[in-house]
Amino acid sequence: MKLSLKKIANLVGGNVIGNDSFIIEGINSLDAAAQGEISFFADRKYKESLRKTKASAIIVSEENLLFRGPQVVVSNPALAYAKVASIFAPPVPRYPGISEQAVLHDSTRIGKDVSIYPLVYVGEEALIGDGVIMFPGVFIGDRVKIGNGTIIYPNVTILQDCQIGNNVIINAGTVIGSDGFGFVRDGPVSVKIPQIGMVQIDDDVEIGANSCIDRAASGKTWIKRGVKTDNFVHVAHNVIIGEDTIVVAQVAISGSVHIGRQVIIGGQVAISDHVEIGDRVMIGSQSGVPKSIPSGELVSGTPAMPHRLWLKTSGIIRRLPQFNEHLRHLEKRVAELEKNL
Repeated sequence: MKLSLKKIANLVGGNVIGNDSFIIEGINSLDAAAQGEISFFADRKYKESLRKTKASAIIVSEENLLFRGPQVVVSNPALAYAKVASIFAPPVPRYPGISEQAVLHDSTRIGKDVSIYPLVYVGEEALIGDGVIMFPGVFIGDRVKIGNGTIIYPNVTILQDCQIGNNVIINAGTVIGSDGFGFVRDGPVSVKIPQIGMVQIDDDVEIGANSCIDRAASGKTWIKRGVKTDNFVHVAHNVIIGEDTIVVAQVAISGSVHIGRQVIIGGQVAISDHVEIGDRVMIGSQSGVPKSIPSGELVSGTPAMPHRLWLKTSGIIRRLPQFNEHLRHLEKRVAELEKNL
């Protein structure tokens, strides 16, 4: 792939400062870029990397005198970089057609232009859409529906009756539709509650590697359009995650939680069951969320609280040993004064 800077600028809605006919053959970071490649600069802490880069051109928010080559000026360099990277990114590798070593039930319906690698299993009455790619070790259960253009990476398991939308990416090792954790105590014994629901994943969702999305006890666990989850995320039964929400690595979402639209959940957050998270909430990393959060809030800490309050609280926590020492000194002084009364 070779593109002129002028064409790249048109694709990202930018303007070129310098030679707009220069041909770009790839994209890379400032430190790794070579001649013929383009990079981007959006954070001042990388100005030394910008000064030393061997990139032939850069994407910036405004002209930068530290770089002497052509510059593509845009309003959002990181977004422009993502768009350009998608052009130069190599295509997803495809197996030519359906491998003879794949196992597909006779009742399975397969769309056009699919790529099914060896050692894939597809169960009874499953529906596989057009252009789907399934890598080795994928298990598709009975009556599962997979939408058009979906990519399912190695060793993914999608159990019976689950529904996957169009243009979904499911990364390696993820399990979708495993039983939710539902038990009732009968004296000392835990009696399992049958998990008879399903999982629905809407269009344009990406699920990170080694994640678990449990089927509903009844009804559905629902991941709505445009949701992006990182690796090692656990979504329990009957959870609903709203459109365009981002869930970072190692988040645990308990059963029947309802999460709104455009929420951002930082890494290692834990959310208690039956909690409601409003639209556009931001939850800081390692927070514990025991109760519902209204729309638009920014929270951090355990238990989660307004972010500014958490900053003050965490500052006090670091000073507790000093406060304790001071308190003991005061107690000793008071005891001495009482003796002299």
